[in-house]
Amino acid sequence: MAGATSPTPCVFCQIARNSTSTPLLHSDEKVVAFQDIKPAAYRHYLVISVDHIPTVRDLQRRAEDYSLVRHMLNVGQELLQQDAPQSNQYRFGFHQPPLNSVNHLHLHCLASPFIPRQVVVFVILMLFVFQYLINAIEDTT
Repeated sequence: MAGATSPTPCVFCQIARNSTSTPLLHSDEKVVAFQDIKPAAYRHYLVISVDHIPTVRDLQRRAEDYSLVRHMLNVGQELLQQDAPQSNQYRFGFHQPPLNSVNHLHLHCLASPFIPRQVVVFVILMLFVFQYLINAIEDTT
C-alpha cells in the first residue's frame, strides 16, 4: 500500500535476537538479560522473554507461562547473586500497563543500594510484584 509505514520494531525483540549493540549478561532459548539503561539501583538488570509477549497481562494461567516466569526469576537471581553478592536487598517485579515503558515482557531485577532519585518513581510504578504473579499462576496449576 502506497504511503503505509511499517510499525516500529520492538526494541526488546531486537535485543533478544542480538541485533543491537546491547551487551547480553545471559542468553538462552527462553530469555536474555541485560543492564537497564536507567538504573534505579547499584545493579539493575532486565530479564526479557525471547518470544514477544507484550505484558504480564498477556500471560496465561498455564504451566508454560509459569515455567517462563520462574525461569526469568532464576536468571535474575543468579545474575544478582553473582554480580552483587554483598547486597542485602534484592527486588524483582514487573510493571503493569499503562506504566510499562516497553511492550515486551520484562522482569526488573535490582540489588541495593538503590538510587534515591530513581527508586521513588520506580517503586511507585512497580505495581505488579513478582510474587503476586507466581501466586496467581500457582493457584491454577
